Amino acid sequence: MRFIQMPAVSLAAIKEDESGTLSDLTDTTLSGINEFWVQLWEVLSLGVFHVKGNPVTLGNLLVFSVLLILVFASAKIFSHLLYSRILKKVRMEESIRYTLQRITHYVFLIVGVLFSLQFVGIDLSGLAVIFGLLSVGIGFGLQNLTSNFISGIMLLFERPISVGDRIVVGSLEGDVKEINMRSTTINSIDNISIIVPNSDFVSNQVINYSHGDTKIRMRVQVGVSYNSDLDLVLKTMKQSALDHPETLNEPEPIVLLRNFGDSAWDMLLLCWVPNPKMQYRIASDIRCDLVRRFRENNIEIPFPQRDLHLRSNEAFKELS
Repeated sequence: MRFIQMPAVSLAAIKEDESGTLSDLTDTTLSGINEFWVQLWEVLSLGVFHVKGNPVTLGNLLVFSVLLILVFASAKIFSHLLYSRILKKVRMEESIRYTLQRITHYVFLIVGVLFSLQFVGIDLSGLAVIFGLLSVGIGFGLQNLTSNFISGIMLLFERPISVGDRIVVGSLEGDVKEINMRSTTINSIDNISIIVPNSDFVSNQVINYSHGDTKIRMRVQVGVSYNSDLDLVLKTMKQSALDHPETLNEPEPIVLLRNFGDSAWDMLLLCWVPNPKMQYRIASDIRCDLVRRFRENNIEIPFPQRDLHLRSNEAFKELS
């Protein structure tokens, strides 16, 4: 039997080869990683535009975007903590708390944006060119956006309307829910959120039931028969308003004979309520109470009546 004799390979040689292979792989990997970072840095260093001779690179814009996200999130958290931890414990009107919260939020945003611009190396004096371009853009198509923004600032400082006020804008009635930079959110009496541009509150007529003194005078109209006792009608209507637990006795309710209608006296009850949001329910309560009181006192609320007079027509008779 013949044996094939294999060449002798030393263990040291094998280890040397393996170490050489691993070294080559490591060098190749590190070289690839270094090349990737070099290419990435070249891409991030590409100039996108210049501001007064200062280049703004893609890396600057990326860092600026990250900083803006942090600024907006921090502003929201800070204003929320300011309202819940400090302002809510101070004795002041709710509208003033909201105004201070919004102003703090906007100031934080402005300071954060300016800091972000400085951090990425953009000279603020060079932004005059950008602002000039923005002014041209405003002249061509951003008038409404600018008008709403300035109107929002005026609403926060002058406070013709405040959060929680019951207002009427055009045919819309509801409560102010939130005042933002561009628009105001109104929660209608049907619990529907309606977004109204801020400029509408500055340029148009707005009815604010809650501005200053919250009590308002409510009107209840009813017609009674000409055969009724007028003094009893006046007394009954006034007493109905006085007996309601949510109307004010001062100023005192007033009952007026407003007009002589076709088939009834047009009576008007004027009484005061402390909160404008209660007026519809209180008016309904008083109307229901008047129906019961009128029935007890034999006071009639007549139906509309029309008299029809027929005259004979001689020409019609001749034709027939």
